[in-house]
Amino acid sequence: MSNPQKVSIVFLGNAQHDSRITNLSNSLKEDGCKVSIISFDWFISSENFSNDELKIFKLTKGKFSLFFYLRFALILIRELFKTNADLYFAEDLYTLPFVTAIAKLKRAKVYYNSRELYAFLGGLRNRPFLQSIVTRVEKFFITKVDLVLTTGEMDSEFIEKFYGIKNTLVIRNIPLLQTPTAKIDFRKLYNIPDDKLILLYQGVLLEGRGVQMIMRTMVKLTNTVLVILGDGEQKNNFQKLAQQLNISERVFYAGTIGQRELINYTAGGDVGLSLIENISVSYYHALPNKLFEYIMAGLPVLCSDLPQMKKIVEEYKVGESISVENENNIYFTLKRWSESPELLKSYRNNCLLAAQKLNWQEEYKKSRKRLLDLD
Repeated sequence: MSNPQKVSIVFLGNAQHDSRITNLSNSLKEDGCKVSIISFDWFISSENFSNDELKIFKLTKGKFSLFFYLRFALILIRELFKTNADLYFAEDLYTLPFVTAIAKLKRAKVYYNSRELYAFLGGLRNRPFLQSIVTRVEKFFITKVDLVLTTGEMDSEFIEKFYGIKNTLVIRNIPLLQTPTAKIDFRKLYNIPDDKLILLYQGVLLEGRGVQMIMRTMVKLTNTVLVILGDGEQKNNFQKLAQQLNISERVFYAGTIGQRELINYTAGGDVGLSLIENISVSYYHALPNKLFEYIMAGLPVLCSDLPQMKKIVEEYKVGESISVENENNIYFTLKRWSESPELLKSYRNNCLLAAQKLNWQEEYKKSRKRLLDLD
């Protein structure tokens, strides 16, 4: 098969703030494909957005999730029938059934981007009935797609064994090779003293991402502040916890930053945090894009000792991985780092070296042939 000329990417989320879609679509366009994107947002956008390439539909998430998903489904089905493509990407489980069914009706190829092990997300661990429904839906449709994309080797191995398939391709969530062009000075922006260590959390604010543990650690480690890049359903809970711990004046919310500017904000921190808790199979397999974004921005990484993150951090010597089952490990590691500027400098230098290999250009190059079904 020659390169697909028309590609449609579908995502329940804001594609403008998703580096995986941004990088993928740009690379596909460089390979001569005409790319269109159907996207949905309920956090950032105040109204619908549309241009020749991208559509973002504003959704409202109220008390009743059923209405949210019903409106999403109706809009998506309408847009898919209006779209003609040679190749469709279902960028998550939520779009998978609709994209697969309609792509097959149109006799087009369909790829499923399994960003998470959806049937094993942390939020489903105590909801067996819903977990069984998710598993059945994914099992039915995943066998119908032409290729399953995953973000790590362990995910591919798990999915192939669990669903009895063989057609997976690992494309890690890795940023473009770039350097900060206008580094944000958080010390000046938030009036942070020079002797404070700036801890940076980047990503969606969800349960099990270690934010609460960091806040509790900050009570004892008074020479630290926390800058949060992102938003999410747990933001209000985290704000309340910071108030209860009397550290609100040391926690700063910078909001959701667009992909083009993100590295300038990331580079403004001193330490990048990825303290994901082992609360589900999906979290155990975690290899999040923020880990690579920290490395690209030159931030020493403090992460959980979950296998895929630990492997990257130890192989490239860009920080340390620790067990978060004992919160004292966070305290003692950060205390040692704050007292060892030469150690942090060494990790920063290693980050810049690692970025030459851990970048989207190299990742896409490795997967391009199979992704585009080239001879």
